[in-house]
Amino acid sequence: YLHLWFWPPESMCTSGSQCAILSKVLKTPKRSNHSIRIDQLFSPDSDGNTPKTVILSGDSGRGKSFMLQKIMLDWASGELYSENFDAVFLLKCEEFKSISTEESLFYLLSLNHSLTSKQISKILQLTPEKVLILVDGMDEYVSRPRIHFMQHTNLYTKAPVMVILTNLLRRVLLPESFMLVTTRSAVDTVNLLKDPQRFTEIMGFSERGVQEYFQKFFQDEQLFRKMYERVKINESLLTACSVPLLCWMVCFCLKKHFTDDDHVMRELKTNTSIYVHFVSTLLEHHDQSQSVLTMLRSLGQLAEEGMKKQQVFFVGKSVTMKCFDAVTTLFLYKDGLKIKDSQKPAFRFMHHSFQEFFTALYYVLLDEENSWWKVSELLDWMEWGDIIDRPSPERRSNPIPSVMLFLCGLLNKKVSSSLFKKIQWTVPHTVKLKEKLQESVLRLTTHSGCELYALHCLYELQDERFVSEALKKHNFMDLSNISLTSTDCWVLLYCLQCCPHVRYLNLMYSEKLKILQPALCMCENMRLSVKHLSEVGDLIQILGKSKFLKKMR
Repeated sequence: YLHLWFWPPESMCTSGSQCAILSKVLKTPKRSNHSIRIDQLFSPDSDGNTPKTVILSGDSGRGKSFMLQKIMLDWASGELYSENFDAVFLLKCEEFKSISTEESLFYLLSLNHSLTSKQISKILQLTPEKVLILVDGMDEYVSRPRIHFMQHTNLYTKAPVMVILTNLLRRVLLPESFMLVTTRSAVDTVNLLKDPQRFTEIMGFSERGVQEYFQKFFQDEQLFRKMYERVKINESLLTACSVPLLCWMVCFCLKKHFTDDDHVMRELKTNTSIYVHFVSTLLEHHDQSQSVLTMLRSLGQLAEEGMKKQQVFFVGKSVTMKCFDAVTTLFLYKDGLKIKDSQKPAFRFMHHSFQEFFTALYYVLLDEENSWWKVSELLDWMEWGDIIDRPSPERRSNPIPSVMLFLCGLLNKKVSSSLFKKIQWTVPHTVKLKEKLQESVLRLTTHSGCELYALHCLYELQDERFVSEALKKHNFMDLSNISLTSTDCWVLLYCLQCCPHVRYLNLMYSEKLKILQPALCMCENMRLSVKHLSEVGDLIQILGKSKFLKKMR
């Protein structure tokens, strides 16, 4: 169900300097995107160049980590890369955050491998060119404070984990080996790597993939067809289901409420609404003898502490001190964290996006004074950090923007009502928080590259009057440096329909722009960046019927 696309240099250029770096690294001529199978990741390109490093990027929940686990499984069973590699090692960057001691690369490679130390040592020394290293979650690494580069060349000598990783990525350590690196943002990763590289993006489910997933999830043919057809007519929800994690959550909610699926469909509009409905559904099976409000606050506090410390794993004692035992079976799961030679019991959220969601929920569930202080701190963190320099709402390594998006969604009463009714909670400070958010969103729209992120915040709010007020001074939108996804287009369509005074648009052409047709016909002045005029024939024909369009370039 996963679609991979080759990224040519021009698709990632946001500045002249970065374009030069990418062109130098790739050493290949410009070409168009094309799909690629998993077994072709390390195949030579048309010029005969074999990439030793492949970057696999993709938004949260699209299956990057799952894919690496599947590669290891298929390699071990002889179904994939068995002739190419004698050993495949998996390095999980999120686990390294829990390692405070100095360690060697040899130790890190042995963490998630069944081979003996003697076997690993023999392979690394004799056939390093037959080694594949899977580095999962590079965004966990690039989001940490930079350290001064220290060259480290010995596999067995200990050093800080970040020093080891840096030298591995820069090919100082094991330069002959092959690497597959996953990250939310390939732009953040490119400067760390050397050698010919292949940039791929995991696109998630195609429409056919969504249909097949629904069929396997519901199993009953009649129920499957009923549910899928209802999702199919809701195009924005169908787009959301291209993310495997969201697709699973939507199916779960529909299956639990199949007698009232029309009501569920009306509620599932934004990402926040999917998370809220999913959490509400799980809470229906929670032991009501325990305080759900207290439980959620405790869970949110744990999530926030982990977010601030950039921590994914939680030691069992810290979890039981803050949360009821029942919580662990709902939103946390038990995992093993290998430290030294022992397996330490730990907990983690079912997905890191839930940690971001519960952090935002925690801010809303606090009393007015503490909530106000927490949100103000979050907004200050956003505006004075490096976040405002990143163009896309989801393709960023720092979790704070995602918390902001969830916070915007939770301040919509229609979205949060199903959850807040269960815990008998009303938010007395919604108006003040919205005002604070509006000020922040307005400032974000003034920063080049943050317009799209601000629009995503407004979309999560789902408040037409608020959106119109926030964008009343913006009659021009320039998104020409961003290749819009289907989700981006649904967000932009919603905002444009709330703000009919936006008359000037500057966009990069993609087939996804067909989603915007109702709003594009309201523009007076439009500029499209295209490679070939033949690509935009249908769109130009539709725009030609517009009564408002006066100028197009």
